[in-house]
Amino acid sequence: MGVLAVYGIPSASTFIYYGLHNLQHRGQEGGGIITFDKEGEMHQYRGQGLLSEIFTNGELKQLPGEMGIGSVKYANASKGGLNNVEPLYFHHHTGDFAIAGEGNLVNARQVSEYLERHGSIFQTNTDSELLAHLIKKNHKEDRILRIVKALNMIEGGFTFVIMTRNRIYACRDKYGIKPLCIGKLDGGYVVSSESCAFEIMGAEFIRDVEPGEIVSLDHHGIRSTLYSHFNRHRMCAMEYIYFARPDSDIDGCNVHAYRKEAGRRLYRECPVEADMVVGVPESSLSAAMGYSEESGIPYEMGLVKHKYVGRTFIQPVQSLRELGVKMKLSPVRSIVRGKRIVLVDDSIVRGTTSLKIVKLLREAGATEVHVRIASPMMRFPCHYGVDTSTPEELLCSHRTLEEARLAIGADSLGYLSPESTRDSCFGCADPCQACFTGEYPTLLYDETVEND
Repeated sequence: MGVLAVYGIPSASTFIYYGLHNLQHRGQEGGGIITFDKEGEMHQYRGQGLLSEIFTNGELKQLPGEMGIGSVKYANASKGGLNNVEPLYFHHHTGDFAIAGEGNLVNARQVSEYLERHGSIFQTNTDSELLAHLIKKNHKEDRILRIVKALNMIEGGFTFVIMTRNRIYACRDKYGIKPLCIGKLDGGYVVSSESCAFEIMGAEFIRDVEPGEIVSLDHHGIRSTLYSHFNRHRMCAMEYIYFARPDSDIDGCNVHAYRKEAGRRLYRECPVEADMVVGVPESSLSAAMGYSEESGIPYEMGLVKHKYVGRTFIQPVQSLRELGVKMKLSPVRSIVRGKRIVLVDDSIVRGTTSLKIVKLLREAGATEVHVRIASPMMRFPCHYGVDTSTPEELLCSHRTLEEARLAIGADSLGYLSPESTRDSCFGCADPCQACFTGEYPTLLYDETVEND
């Protein structure tokens, strides 16, 4: 998912809409916007599909105000449906508020059971609703203190934007697993999952929200509160490898620069003789450029991506992912025919997409297809937002390198090492690589919840 917030900017909903367009790659199942007008009245609109399919008939004009929050939804099989599209709006006698979040709580089950035993009734499967209940649990305390206590009861990789009638709070997990940054625009402020949203809005990047920080935006300007002093910089490596746009800067590291450096290191670790380097559009192109430059093998556009087709990995059902591959990519036959190809991809999750791409290139006349992956072998499930919940889903969880090669039909297969994945990042010295190494930065809370 991607989240975005605007404070102190006239026609906030329009800016949110355009900013969310630059975050559309983070979620394509649904989206929405909530605003508060000057009288403190809430206005909201959300739907399923792409933003261009949701906001079609002047809905933005029905969302007045100078502050608002928005979200695009990641297609998660267990959290589908309109009810789970954010932002969510909550009525309460101490003041109405809205929340949009990204990421995943590893103790969501324990927290929900705790809240249910204390009378909470849930309407969605979202972590944002859990946070809302935690915030209002101690409603007699100051709001910032309630948010601090609530955030200290949840564990995982997440960001949240919380909006009241006169203020926006931007929160980031204490491990820094998920990205969140702040920009300035015409005397107001913008918060976004990625800095690429600032460009289309005309906003100026200020800084990243720090791990364990709550940033308050209101008429006082920017104020900071640390809700945890156990803070780490463990940015999810998959943000650099796959999720983020190449024009985003995350924790001081440009995504394109990271991917290009990873491609250079990939050639040093996994060289091969070939006639051309072909990148899988779009998230692998930077790594393919780096591989080409380091190897001296020409880079060619051997695959063309069809426009208006979403990311196949974030489709919620496997059958849709497989169908999406042919809708998404076409080989350039006259370029690849009779050639030995180095196919550079950012990652292999389930392997079905790689198998089909290799097959497409062979059918187009490629004589050899050597697959090179600009990340390590994904052996372990992610618990922080990447929808790989079981090891059985992963190609490499139970296969050797040779077995994985045979499974995707490649002539050879090579992966980047965890060390090079870490060293390619110029901003984050120790990115989370749990899906590669099995070393999780948080507890996973597999044990049953204890009675309080």
